[in-house]
Amino acid sequence: MLAPDQPADVVQLTREELEAGLAEILRAPSAEGVVELVVRRPAVDEREVLERATLDLVEGLVGDTWSVRGSKRTADGSAHPDMQLNLMSARVVDLVAGGDRERWALAGDQLYVDLDLSEANLPPGTRLAVGSAVIEMTAEPHTGCAKFSARFGGDAHTFVNTRQHRHLRLRGLNAKVVEPGTVRSGDAIRKLS
Repeated sequence: MLAPDQPADVVQLTREELEAGLAEILRAPSAEGVVELVVRRPAVDEREVLERATLDLVEGLVGDTWSVRGSKRTADGSAHPDMQLNLMSARVVDLVAGGDRERWALAGDQLYVDLDLSEANLPPGTRLAVGSAVIEMTAEPHTGCAKFSARFGGDAHTFVNTRQHRHLRLRGLNAKVVEPGTVRSGDAIRKLS
């Protein structure tokens, strides 16, 4: 299990270094990619890197705390149904983590994928086959928080949230499960027509 403590020697990239990595991010495949990492959040500030996970219509990623965390975006504070899953570009997280794959899970997302997550490529309502499951992109925005900033640096937080790049969804996107199934690291992820 991975806890989000940050070693003192972790290098946080500057805005200029992050911007220099944008070209590689923009080369992500648009129709079919790969699930690079699957992560479950069993408790606040805890991460479990999984080889295989179950995606469920009600629970989202089974064993994740999404369903019990609640949301400020619902009237009653319950879990937001359009925020079941968080996807982040593997290329973006690799950049902000300084190429240290061991730190990817600290971003707090469940699926890290090599796929173009931009609004133009995956507008709300787009469905993706991921492993044996199907998920649907939602309109709920996914933005970095203070924890993201603390773990990857203020410049990384600004880079993924800046208005200039917002359409690219560098911080990732929200999705919901529409067909249950399993997903594994290394599985294909592809757009459905």
